[in-house]
Amino acid sequence: MVSNRYRASSDAAALSSRQTPPQESVTWRDFVTLAKPGILRSNLIAAFGGYWLASQWDINYLKMIITLLGTVLVMASACVFNNYFDRELDKKMERTRDRALPTGKLSPQLVLTYAFILGIVGLALLFAFSGWLAGVLGIFGMFVYVIVYTLWLKRSSTWSTSMGGFSGAVPPVIGYVSVTGTLDMGAILLGALLFLWQPPHFWSLAIRRLDDYKNAGYPLLPVVKGIHRTKIQMIPYLILLVPVPILMYVYGYTGIIFMGVSLLLSLIWLFLGFQGFRARDNDAWAKKMFFFSINYLTISFILMILDTVRY
Repeated sequence: MVSNRYRASSDAAALSSRQTPPQESVTWRDFVTLAKPGILRSNLIAAFGGYWLASQWDINYLKMIITLLGTVLVMASACVFNNYFDRELDKKMERTRDRALPTGKLSPQLVLTYAFILGIVGLALLFAFSGWLAGVLGIFGMFVYVIVYTLWLKRSSTWSTSMGGFSGAVPPVIGYVSVTGTLDMGAILLGALLFLWQPPHFWSLAIRRLDDYKNAGYPLLPVVKGIHRTKIQMIPYLILLVPVPILMYVYGYTGIIFMGVSLLLSLIWLFLGFQGFRARDNDAWAKKMFFFSINYLTISFILMILDTVRY
């Protein structure tokens, strides 16, 4: 007859085995997720918009495809590096703790190798086919996102989001300079559009995920300075976005349709920003701001492409 002690031990072991899920096998989706496909999609649209604007409807399609591929690979590399360096902090956040690295599904060594391969291939394509300036901008974007943003400011300063915006501004400029070979006013305006868009967009998400970022120890603006201060700091970026579509029309890059619609969207977003000071439900307001920011960028780039001036 089995003793009670032995039976209790067996029952505990059986319960433990049922509660511990079997090790999942690694799939290609894990590697895609590491590269943050949501970010890559927006980068791809932005790079395409920059290339199209500079080409003015006279498209070298092969060069465009290679440029877009190189840009996406470089940005994917930066995102994988970000996941690699944030793997311990990701364990503390509800929305990231089930990722392949925090759970141990993928080894850090494998992920680091993956990041290097993506970066080397992407930069090689840009330098070889898109021009030295596009390649240098690819290096700049990676450096800002991985070193300045991920390893330094994200862990130490409320300026992380603003400075990280320089990396987010790179993709459309890469597309643009791969055609023109120069940083002219068109490149500056494209970079400004993405740079100014990023802080209000990300701070809206940060307000919604405030507790998550607090638990992880990230010194983001709403965590350190509070939600009200974050609302105030959004306003200058939203104000500076307003003249960008006007200048793109004045300098002859886009037509009046893009200017009119994008200007209207910029003013609506600014109005929503001011509404935040009267909002009783910060989460609902931040959700509205976040989704409007996504639609703002998507509609603006689609219209910019369709309304690019022909020469």
